[in-house]
Amino acid sequence: MIFSLNQLVHWLGLTIFEIWINLVSLTIFTILLALKLDEHYFLGSSGWWVVFSPLFVADGLNTYFCTIIFIRMRMEGMMKPSILRTLWSLIFLLLIFVFKYLLCKKLTGQSNLEYSEVLSSVFILLQLIAVRACQLH
Repeated sequence: MIFSLNQLVHWLGLTIFEIWINLVSLTIFTILLALKLDEHYFLGSSGWWVVFSPLFVADGLNTYFCTIIFIRMRMEGMMKPSILRTLWSLIFLLLIFVFKYLLCKKLTGQSNLEYSEVLSSVFILLQLIAVRACQLH
């Protein structure tokens, strides 16, 4: 089953611009990952933090964008929707950031966490998305 763009926007609580930022950062991340894993190019000796940097930049840009939306919604007098949207966006971004951070630490060898512990924030996020999808229908 392929979801429509409207369904993704409602279920994830992201705007089209935020989805676009994530897709661009994932594209750059994929290119850097291929160069890192090939080891014959210039990224062979660089660390995992360089490979994950586009994803962290995307999180920063999305946080900045959510702050702007929060301020604009508050100025228009939409108090409750602005708080709910900001709270959902910050929880979403925080859980994704924690996953990326822990995965990067695990890949560099700085952490002895199991992969199930690294993925725990993704499991929580999936449960929150399921609850949100049920509330919308």
